[in-house]
Amino acid sequence: MMTQLESALKNKTSQEIAAVAEIEGVSRNFLKKNIACGRIVIPKNNKRAIKKICAIGYGLRTKINANIGTSSDEADISDELEKLRVAVDYGADTVMDLSIGQDIPGIRRAVLKESTLPVGTVPIYQAAQEATRRKGTFLEMTADCLLGVIQEQAEDGVDFMTIHAGVTRKTVSLVRKGKRILDIVSRGGAILTSWMAHQKKENPLYECFDKILEIAYNYDITLSLGDGLRPGSILDATDAAQLSELRLLGKLARRAQEKKVQVIIEGPGHVPLQQIKRNVELEKRICNDAPFYVLGPLVTDVASTRDHISAAIGGALAASYGADFLCVVSPAEHLRHPSVEDIKEGVIASRIAGHCADIVKGVRGAIDWDKQMSIARKKRNWDTQIALSIDPQKAKEYRAASKPHLSDVCTMCSEYCSIKLIEECARA
Repeated sequence: MMTQLESALKNKTSQEIAAVAEIEGVSRNFLKKNIACGRIVIPKNNKRAIKKICAIGYGLRTKINANIGTSSDEADISDELEKLRVAVDYGADTVMDLSIGQDIPGIRRAVLKESTLPVGTVPIYQAAQEATRRKGTFLEMTADCLLGVIQEQAEDGVDFMTIHAGVTRKTVSLVRKGKRILDIVSRGGAILTSWMAHQKKENPLYECFDKILEIAYNYDITLSLGDGLRPGSILDATDAAQLSELRLLGKLARRAQEKKVQVIIEGPGHVPLQQIKRNVELEKRICNDAPFYVLGPLVTDVASTRDHISAAIGGALAASYGADFLCVVSPAEHLRHPSVEDIKEGVIASRIAGHCADIVKGVRGAIDWDKQMSIARKKRNWDTQIALSIDPQKAKEYRAASKPHLSDVCTMCSEYCSIKLIEECARA
């Protein structure tokens, strides 16, 4: 069985390529050409069926990922499955199970069973938890344990995996030499940095990268090369450590593509508005236009309880410049484990950001949605406006909660509705 990249290089049209072409309204040849050169990926494990297939990358609609998963303090699988349902219902394109608490394999398998979307994971979390359980500390984790976890997750059907192979002794040294306010905020990056310091060894994800590629190839898993040194403050953005890791990820991406393995590049993090364009352009140049997956980026550090808004601002700008994949940031970011409502609000904010960018990119059909809404507003067709809303349920509740004394207007302007006044003026 060929990987999607292998199929594209041989000008073969896989079932997934055919399906994506129809969904996106692009030609099969367009997809094959851009998958072949690494600008588009289709995350799908060859052992798993996915109802809602998606492709990520150049010329396609900006995609949205929602993170779910347990923590050591919040480990109710029913809550996580409800978050999955909400993420699907409100338009996420993929989900990632970032569980670090309780039965990680059991939770992952439940998510894979219930998800109609591609599912991603971060294998270092399970490997760290298992080492802690067996040896008392994740600092005694072994390379064999880590590779075993990657193999296990591949067998389970995981479609894409975050691999922090760019966190090396060399790149971490630049964090120590720099003047960051927040040294390393990536959980995976911090685990690996602590392990390397304790073991006095190189990152096993980097040293064993060829073995990881073998597993990824066998299951057609898309590798999401993690930004373990991403900035956690806008004052730390685009520094030497971040860029050194990015350059290494570009080299690793080329090695993966040579082995017919699909690759995504993960990006920052916290980035001020004026640096977002440069960050996108650097990734596209250094990583040969591989799809860019950004966490926000958050454009200010002071938006606690509203970080989904900060991330949507940064995400809209980043995607308009060419980022392809936005990771949901919830209102709970930096404060607590997200609730079901937090996931809903984060997904909606990210979808707004992605749609705004798609209008700029000229993605097929993006502006048509806005045109239909504008026409419905002109006609004061409330049912159509509600149906076209990004959150129809909330729009319906808002409309029902207001009691205009004229049925064809809203309570904001009532009889002074500008749209109605101009309509009547035109008829006079």
